[in-house]
Amino acid sequence: MSTFGSPLGDTPVIFDLDGTLVDSEPNYYEASRALLAEHGVEYTWADNEAYVGIGTQETLATWKDRYGIDVPVAELLAELDRRYLALARADTHVFPEMRKLVEQLHGAGVPMAVASGSSRAAIDAILSGTGLDAQLTTVISADEVAHGKPAPDVFLAAAALLGADPADCVVLEDAAPGATAAHAAGMRCIAIPYVAAHADAPAFASAGLLLRGGQSEFTAQAALDYLSGLGDLSDASRPAAPAPSS
Repeated sequence: MSTFGSPLGDTPVIFDLDGTLVDSEPNYYEASRALLAEHGVEYTWADNEAYVGIGTQETLATWKDRYGIDVPVAELLAELDRRYLALARADTHVFPEMRKLVEQLHGAGVPMAVASGSSRAAIDAILSGTGLDAQLTTVISADEVAHGKPAPDVFLAAAALLGADPADCVVLEDAAPGATAAHAAGMRCIAIPYVAAHADAPAFASAGLLLRGGQSEFTAQAALDYLSGLGDLSDASRPAAPAPSS
C-alpha cells in the first residue's frame, strides 16, 4: 500500500544506473582513458561525453572500428570491466536525492528495477558497494538482451521481470539514448541530463518530466509528485509498447 495517498504503488519504476543513480562516469572515463592509452589513443573527457548513455558493448565495438583496435570486443570488455571495477569498488558516489527516492519508493512497496548498459558484474558491484542492492533487487544488463540502448530491449526486459505492463512503467534516465529507449518501449520518462549541454537533445523532448539542471535540480519529491500525478491519467492516454527489437 502506498504511503503517499496515491496509486504510486501501482507505478513500476525503472532506474538507469550510471549517471542516474550513481555518478560513475568519472570512473568509467578513467578506465576508458587508460584502456585506450594502451592502444595509442588519446581520449578526453569531451570524447567521453559522446558515449554517455550508450551500452558498453556498443561503445567498445565503436572504438574498435574507429581507432582500429585489433582486439576482440569480449577481451576489451573484460579489461575495461577490470579497470572500472577497481575504481568503482574504491569510490562510487550515490546521488543523495536518488538514494532518498529509492528508499521512499521501497518503503511504499513500489516495484523497482535497474536497467543498465553496463555489464552485470559492474552493476552488481555498484549496487552491493553502495548498499542499493538492499532495495533494488531486480536487475537487467544490456549484455543480457539482443540490443542495448537506444533500443528498448533492456527496459522491456525489466518490465517483464517485474511482471508489469510497459505502459505502466516510468524510467529515470540521464542520457538521450536512454530516453529514446524508454520512449521506444512505450514508457514514460523522468529525464535528468548528466551532460547539461544535452538537455536540448530531441530525445528529451518526449520526457514526461525534464529536469534541465540535472542532478542539481532533481529532488526525490519532484519525482514522487510526478509519479503520484500519473494516477490522474486515463488508460487511453498511456503509450503503446512495441515488441523488443530483433
